[in-house]
Parts: sequence; structure tokens; C-alpha cells
Amino acid sequence: MKTFKKIFTIDVPLDEVYEALVLPEVIKEWSGAQAEMDIKPNGTFSLWGGSIHGVNLYITKSQIIQDWKEDIWEDYSRVTFNLSEKNGVTTIGLIHELIPPRGFKAIVKGWDEYYMGPLKEFLES
Repeated sequence: MKTFKKIFTIDVPLDEVYEALVLPEVIKEWSGAQAEMDIKPNGTFSLWGGSIHGVNLYITKSQIIQDWKEDIWEDYSRVTFNLSEKNGVTTIGLIHELIPPRGFKAIVKGWDEYYMGPLKEFLES
């Protein structure tokens, strides 16, 4: 299993980034796809019409930990978003662990092209 780590910065306050990560109606705006999100401990989520789904293990405004699974994966991976803000700019430390080797390149590309890229563009526009 592989791990991907990357730092993203978004030029908006942390509260706006947090809402864009956990509110289904906002996720739909930046992703263009249906989303479901239960932010209670052990609440489930579904993104991109269910092609990615999982469990919210821990959610606060400074950290979100989720077990993620793509339909084609046998086991769950773990995604951690560490959020902090300085002078109105939010930094997201992303850690995606337990990625199947076959899916690693697609996951790395997907974070930039389908997740963090559109999220950043939406929030900064």
C-alpha cells in the first residue's frame, strides 16, 4: 500500500474551506456531482454519485479523518485533512494512506484534477 502527501493552500478563511469539504450542497457546487455527507462520528459519505464512499471517523474544523473506498478497491484507504489558517489563507495538509499500488497514479492525479483543484477554483472565484 502507498501513501500520498501534499500541501494545498486556498486563499479563503478556514470556515469556508471546512464547509466546502463537509456540506453536501457545497460539495455538489464545486464537484458537479451528487454528494452525501453525515458528519457525525462514524457517519457515512458518498461522493461522485457513490464512486467514492466511506466513513467519517473524526471531523472538526481543524482535522477531518475519513476511511475512503473506491468501488473497485477491496479495502478502505485513509484520508486525513489537516486544516489551518493564517491571515485569511487556509492550508490543507492532505495525507492519503493505504492506497492500492494499482490505483496510486490515478489517485494522485485525481486529487489535483477532480478534488482540490476544483475546490480551490470554486472558493477563490
